[in-house]
Amino acid sequence: MPHTRRPAIGYLTTVAAAGLFAVNGTVSTLALQAGVPPTWLTAMRCGGAAVGLLAALALVSPRRLRLTWREVPFLAVFGVVGVALTQFLYYVAIGRLPVGIALVFEMTAPVGIALWVRLVRREPVRPRIWVALALSLSGLVLVAQVWEGGGSLDPLGVAAGLAAAVCLATYYLMGERGTATRDPVALTTWTFVAAALFWAVVAPFTASFGAGVLGERVPVSLGSAQLPLWVLVAWIVVLGAITPFWLSIAALRHLPPTTAGLVATVEPVFASVVAWLWVEQVLTGWQVAGGLVVLGGIALAQTARTAARPTPAPAPVPETPAPLAPQDTLSESASQPARRSM
Repeated sequence: MPHTRRPAIGYLTTVAAAGLFAVNGTVSTLALQAGVPPTWLTAMRCGGAAVGLLAALALVSPRRLRLTWREVPFLAVFGVVGVALTQFLYYVAIGRLPVGIALVFEMTAPVGIALWVRLVRREPVRPRIWVALALSLSGLVLVAQVWEGGGSLDPLGVAAGLAAAVCLATYYLMGERGTATRDPVALTTWTFVAAALFWAVVAPFTASFGAGVLGERVPVSLGSAQLPLWVLVAWIVVLGAITPFWLSIAALRHLPPTTAGLVATVEPVFASVVAWLWVEQVLTGWQVAGGLVVLGGIALAQTARTAARPTPAPAPVPETPAPLAPQDTLSESASQPARRSM
């Protein structure tokens, strides 16, 4: 029986996912400020999301988890670059930059994707991509306030944000290929498994992680409120990854991928407001203006591609990223898969 689309539900779930990803940026910042290294935080998020997604699919539709050996190398690269490194670099960025600004840098990924398919793949791209590029670069100049002695932002944070954008673009491009033959939800599950295994080797908890640290109480507001660190980590896994991921997927039953992606660009705005209200991360007028200019460029880049192509499943990172289409919704082209997050 054909599914009845209800756009209002699609808009609501997309905005809800963006809101959870935005709040997750501040929660992750608190965990980083409590002394959790980006490697551990990324490992816990990837591992927790992998376990949660595996358990959900095993209960609901275990057949979707079937895997062949031929898929393993692709999934390994996809998981390491597209998930593990994207999230790690995002955490490095928000540890040194305001959350909203870090997201603005990371979310330039759609512009890079459109340029890649135009210059490398030689696919037709609407001329608006050049306007999108100009807007994004101009906005980033304003965000960084480069006229202030070379810039008002931490150079390593800026570099991490831009590197996260490259990894996120890689995630989307590889996901575009992967979803041509595999269910997007199962694909994302296996990429999180690959990311979790990567961190288990690169930063094993047994070598340097004391589980007792999760019981330490950390400040969660400018007042005296404190919570155990494990509560923050649980939020990051459940409400910062798994839940917004499922909301993003659900939205695509009611909205085209491009529309969902455009709606999801509210995430940096939400993230900036949450960080301002919660931990008083204040942006200058130039940074706010620059962020809006960059978002305008992202919106143009989202619709620059003309070829109809499949789009990847959403990254439950970040902050990242916009929900991507399941196979039964891949009828509309987009410059990038509709939003995250990585």
